[in-house]
Amino acid sequence: MSKWIPRKLGLSVLSLLAASSSVYANTDFEQCKTELSQQAVAQGVSGETASKVFANIQYQPRVITLDRSQPEFVQTFPGYYGKRVTAWRIGKGREMYAKHRELLRKLSHKYGVPAHYLVAFWGLETNFGSYKGKMNVLNSLATLACDERRSTYFTKELITAVKLLERESLDQTQMVGSWAGAMGHTQFMPSAYMNYAIDGDGDGQINLWESEEDALASAANFLSQLGWQPGFRWGREVNLPENFDYRDTGYKNRQAITNWDQMGITKANGESLGSSDEKGYVVVPAGHNGPAFIAYHNFRIIMRWNNSEFYAISVGKLADQIAGEAGLIKPLPELPAYERNDIIKLQTALNELGYDVGKPDGIIGPATRSGIREYQLSKNLVADGFPGLDVMEAIGVFSEAPKQEKQS
Repeated sequence: MSKWIPRKLGLSVLSLLAASSSVYANTDFEQCKTELSQQAVAQGVSGETASKVFANIQYQPRVITLDRSQPEFVQTFPGYYGKRVTAWRIGKGREMYAKHRELLRKLSHKYGVPAHYLVAFWGLETNFGSYKGKMNVLNSLATLACDERRSTYFTKELITAVKLLERESLDQTQMVGSWAGAMGHTQFMPSAYMNYAIDGDGDGQINLWESEEDALASAANFLSQLGWQPGFRWGREVNLPENFDYRDTGYKNRQAITNWDQMGITKANGESLGSSDEKGYVVVPAGHNGPAFIAYHNFRIIMRWNNSEFYAISVGKLADQIAGEAGLIKPLPELPAYERNDIIKLQTALNELGYDVGKPDGIIGPATRSGIREYQLSKNLVADGFPGLDVMEAIGVFSEAPKQEKQS
């Protein structure tokens, strides 16, 4: 396959690509489409379908821009959570739960995934179907398949999407979704659609755009196949003892609930965690001033849908509240909307002070958290590994707090 877009392009060059997309569409992209069409036929798509589909696929320069772009701001947990677990989503979630009560009951019985979780995923992915994306999926996938950066992955997803179109008699123009190719009520990538989507309304077709029943049934099947553990929660909010060692947080520090209970961790309402061999780990997404959680096995299953602890906590708490439980007990702390450059400055300063966090990239990963924690220990600060205002000011990233991030 022709690799016709260079690996590294600045946004200015991408803008030029957008201005001259017709030139590329008539030359290299057309050659790439021909090769993709041939691959599709070799993998079982009929020649008639391949010819019709690929004739209508168009290059989308904006997809490349979005793929290359980096966010200006670093998302913090209060900002993320506050925009997702809202009173509107809780109320709408309860409404949709009531609408599909009988179907959800059957799905929960068959797949072991409680109904309120299915509704929570639906709410976070597409606002219960009110926003499924506007970009033509096949155009997006073909554009990414013809780009060198992740060509192999997106070629597979594109050909799978064409197989789905043929299998389910889908309308190419109505196959819309995210710029990266996620589709329908549940924002499945084509491979997830092919492997896990099922017919929930009994009409003989699996249509994740038009059928809410198909989407909910497919979500239940997907989570079950990923390894959802029936009868167990995602996790819960907890209180940590004053002397808690924050080096004990994270997935690598999984322990039986009995052990955490003996260490003085309680439920958020002060009740004992109790005795259990079930393992969990402590998550502190906003530092020691914010809420803390114990995450169980199903938390990791949620992260296989979207590999983000912020996302998994939001799904869990939205599900809890749709089912009538309380929201967060400990309020979210006010945190600034850090710019990416702020984190790069922090990482640079940590390296200069002898705390090796790797190449400054503006991403708060394990190495950066470890470096922050070691710095905090050296300054007798609470060593939670979180870039709070005390750390940012002490290390000289800025002398006064930036603008606070809005939480809703």
